[in-house]
Amino acid sequence: MRTNVLRQLLNEGKPSICARVNTVWPDIVELIGLTGAYDYVEFAAEYGPFTLHDLDNFCRAAELYGMGTMIKLDQDPRLYLAQRAIGSGFQSILFVDCRTVEEVRHCVRICRPDTPEDGGLFGAAARRFAYDSSGHEEFSQALRDIVVAIMVEKKVLVDNLEEVLAVPGLDMVQWGPSDYTMSSGLKRGDPAVKEAERYVIETALKMGVQPRVELNNLEGVEYYLDLGVKHFRIGTDMGILRAFWKQNGEALRKMLS
Repeated sequence: MRTNVLRQLLNEGKPSICARVNTVWPDIVELIGLTGAYDYVEFAAEYGPFTLHDLDNFCRAAELYGMGTMIKLDQDPRLYLAQRAIGSGFQSILFVDCRTVEEVRHCVRICRPDTPEDGGLFGAAARRFAYDSSGHEEFSQALRDIVVAIMVEKKVLVDNLEEVLAVPGLDMVQWGPSDYTMSSGLKRGDPAVKEAERYVIETALKMGVQPRVELNNLEGVEYYLDLGVKHFRIGTDMGILRAFWKQNGEALRKMLS
């Protein structure tokens, strides 16, 4: 079985850097791999179209460069999408829009093997992530190694944060300020949102669950480093392209006028 890159880094207590893409074109994955700077690449499937064949090819491209893979999924159908993504070779799943502790438990079960000791929902399935498997135990261990991450982005989940973080098998959390702002009835820029983010990060670290932070650039990264965060996702293809086209297009339009 292929090494689960992010799982290995978590087990060793090492930091990780992720690049995120909204497009599923494998060439973009290869461009990221050629930099040699990233441990894994995330496909934000929640924001773009894809087919099941795309998922296979996305993972193949990452594997060429020894990178791990994560997929950010829509809230429904979680079980189908997560298990097909794992079957394609994705090594970590980022679940969105959880509102209850039971939902978080369900997300973990989706990724774990259907054995008496694990109590998961993933049965024996000959998909490409298991082609190198020589038996059920190796297959089951690969499923145990899938990194389970959730977006902490709903107020009701933050209100029950310690119970959420105590769910066995939850590996990572990521703060979602936009959804939190909406579900709390707050305005953008309200200091309460930043306070809630700090609470989530500090509580997660206290309870042994690794927080991951989204960055658009390196501005303000020292704040998170001082809090003890060591897992980051930086940039997204659509944001990078939009910023370049906007800045340079507007500048050139000004020169021409």
